[in-house]
Amino acid sequence: FRYALNILVFYFCLQVLNEKKLQEVDSLWKEFETPEKANKIVKLKHFEKFQDTTEALAASTALVEGKLSKNLKKILKKIVAKDAHEQLAVADAKLGGVIKDKLNLSCIHSPMVTELMRGIRSQIEGLITGLPSREMAAMCLGLAHSLSRYKLKFSPDKVDTMIVQAISLLDDLDKELNNYIMRCREWYGWHFPELGKIITDNLTYCKCVRKVGDRRNFASSDVSDILPEEIEEDVKAAAEISMGTEVSEEDINNIIHLCDQVIEISEYRTQLYDYLKNRMMAIAPNLTVMVGELVGARLIAHAGSLLNLAKHPASTVQILGAEKALFRALKTKRDTPKFGLIYHASLVGQTTAKNKGKISRMLAAKTALTIRYDALGEDTSAEMGAENRLKVETRLRHLEERGIRRISGTGKALARADKYQNKSEIKVYDPSGDSTLPAASKKRKIQEVEEQDAVVAVKAKKFKAEMKETNLEEDEPVKKKKKKKEKKKQAEEEEELTEEVPTSSAVEMKHRLMSPSSSRVATFVCFQNTEKKKKKKKKVKDEDED
Repeated sequence: FRYALNILVFYFCLQVLNEKKLQEVDSLWKEFETPEKANKIVKLKHFEKFQDTTEALAASTALVEGKLSKNLKKILKKIVAKDAHEQLAVADAKLGGVIKDKLNLSCIHSPMVTELMRGIRSQIEGLITGLPSREMAAMCLGLAHSLSRYKLKFSPDKVDTMIVQAISLLDDLDKELNNYIMRCREWYGWHFPELGKIITDNLTYCKCVRKVGDRRNFASSDVSDILPEEIEEDVKAAAEISMGTEVSEEDINNIIHLCDQVIEISEYRTQLYDYLKNRMMAIAPNLTVMVGELVGARLIAHAGSLLNLAKHPASTVQILGAEKALFRALKTKRDTPKFGLIYHASLVGQTTAKNKGKISRMLAAKTALTIRYDALGEDTSAEMGAENRLKVETRLRHLEERGIRRISGTGKALARADKYQNKSEIKVYDPSGDSTLPAASKKRKIQEVEEQDAVVAVKAKKFKAEMKETNLEEDEPVKKKKKKKEKKKQAEEEEELTEEVPTSSAVEMKHRLMSPSSSRVATFVCFQNTEKKKKKKKKVKDEDED
């Protein structure tokens, strides 16, 4: 190859003089230490200056995008006309491919070419004479500023500041709308309280109040464009028998003005939501497909930018937004939170409470991949996000089916079914319980039988000894109780005899009983004594039983 093409604030083409020294890539920088050495390697072949900064900006942007500008095409055609057999050294491989296709000029790109370009840039002032270093520095700085402004102006899709501001404004609008609607319902509720129960939609409520005003106008007004026929009839019937207070026209005008504000803010909110949706699809399409516009925008706003969010690992993305709960759990040594802002994603919301942690962990891992792809990748398609979402949905379906099927971690392997076992709930009759004969035991060795018999005999002796001791302990209190009962009986019999004959002595009683005239009396006394004894014996038995 013979020529090297460069662009700074002008086009210039250099011819290589000594090709042998270029073969030594590692020591090539030594040939460009001084301008004199550099002039021995390369020589200026063609030079063309730009007319103004606009032309220089157009040429530089074309080269950055890998396109071939008109001025560059003219210069290369002149070179091809003179030396068509020579090769062209190009620093950008993409630009070299375009030149080869359109001009049929052989181009080369290798590590040696990059070292050559680096040496040429270091000695550019010595290779191109007639350009002061101060002017060249000013031209380079002006072109760099122009190129930066062009990139910011014509590639605003990668500016995620708009998303951060839009989602913050959307949250503020939601808060203000809630406050305005609550105030409007409470204010108009003093005049027509039944309307708030009939119409539940806030926007429809405000539109109805703005159109009708006083509740007495409901009978003569047509609200069919706002309300269905059934609800319209209910509203008119409730307006006739309403329990609300009367208000002045000034109050009604203020309420209508508040309703106008609510309707305008609601319309602007819908417009802002559409703008946010389009912005998210332009900046982070894969993230939008995975978790939705609102959750994705909140993640970006919480991290500060899409690039900062791409630096976070999947574990941080999972609990992003739950920092207070995380540090509280670490401080109190309890379980850490399983999800943060990602909890509001549709995939987490449609799972059961048991599987929310698993799905949020997998969703955070796939979301981290899509965020890095959106932030650092050049492709703007949402195919990767759709594939990852399909994997998460498949995992969710398998978890909901309670593990009937298995799937690999990558999601590419075929699903395998478990071995089928028919477990019937109908109980079958077991005929083994009908037999009363003992089951035949296996034959045992003689030593084992003798050892077991000895152990059984020892246990039986111990058991008999324990039983004797317990019987003796139980018999002693029983005997003592019997003796006490007998003593009580004897004492009671003696008391009865003393009570029957308190004054007479025992001798006189014997004489009376022995005389024939007193035989009847004696029998009568004996009969009474026996009856009393029987009664007392019954009492003693009853007491013993108790």
